[in-house]
Amino acid sequence: MPTRRNELARQAARLFAEKGYHGTSIGDLAEAMGVQKGSLYAHMDSKQDLLYETLHDGAEAFHGALDAIPEQLPAVDKLRLALRAHLRIVAEQLDVATVWTQEWRYLEGARRDEFVAARRRYEERIRALFQEGVELSELRADLDVSAATLVLLSAANWAYTWLQPGRDTDALADRFFALLVDGMRGYSTPA
Repeated sequence: MPTRRNELARQAARLFAEKGYHGTSIGDLAEAMGVQKGSLYAHMDSKQDLLYETLHDGAEAFHGALDAIPEQLPAVDKLRLALRAHLRIVAEQLDVATVWTQEWRYLEGARRDEFVAARRRYEERIRALFQEGVELSELRADLDVSAATLVLLSAANWAYTWLQPGRDTDALADRFFALLVDGMRGYSTPA
């Protein structure tokens, strides 16, 4: 049974995704919880806390998905599984993924710095998979690893805008993979 705090975090993520961080008032949160505004402060210090928690949960989900990929696999298989995992998280945690993509810029101070660092680490981890593919001759030797990373993450991050509920995200990820990565594989040459 979820606690009131967990329910508040879930409602905050939903409202931030629907109305935006600045478009969501304490009154909106209270209404969603069925309580008076003042009652919310028993479960939170500020709306910033709820934004941080949502973004922290997203960072943990995305990094956790990469952590679960077996290290011994070929780089292109790791990339495919990373894309599958990313789309699965978007589908299963649509509100969190929306806030991850859109609302993070409203986080303030040290928490913003922490989140930006986690987001950059995630991007670097994806970039490292592309770099590994190049170094192992699984991807073309002249691949622009930075651009490839941005293409993959741009497609995956914006899935929150078009992903339909109940869609087979693994099959979708595999189709994306074929378009993105197989095109990048091209004429791989030994290093």
